[in-house]
Amino acid sequence: MLLNLNEKPIIGEKGMTLADEIRAFAYEKYLKPARERGTKTVTVRAGDVHDEMGLKGKIPSVCGALGTKKFLKQYNLRLVKREGPSCAANVYFTYEIL
Repeated sequence: MLLNLNEKPIIGEKGMTLADEIRAFAYEKYLKPARERGTKTVTVRAGDVHDEMGLKGKIPSVCGALGTKKFLKQYNLRLVKREGPSCAANVYFTYEIL
């Protein structure tokens, strides 16, 4: 599936990769509500996304998806800070909403 980076995928859309689903979930759950409230920065914990999506053993996929340039460009974000271990539940991503 070719994905237009300006299109926001719908969770569960046929042909979405796990990474696409993770990015869409994080946007819908954390970033979109913050954008609507006018919040400028949001911090997302990889373990929260993992657990709320009901994933098992996919922390590396979550960390990978949340740290990509594709995610930043797709949702008009800037990664301000990434804290914690290289890849674990307690990795915190802080984004600026542009």
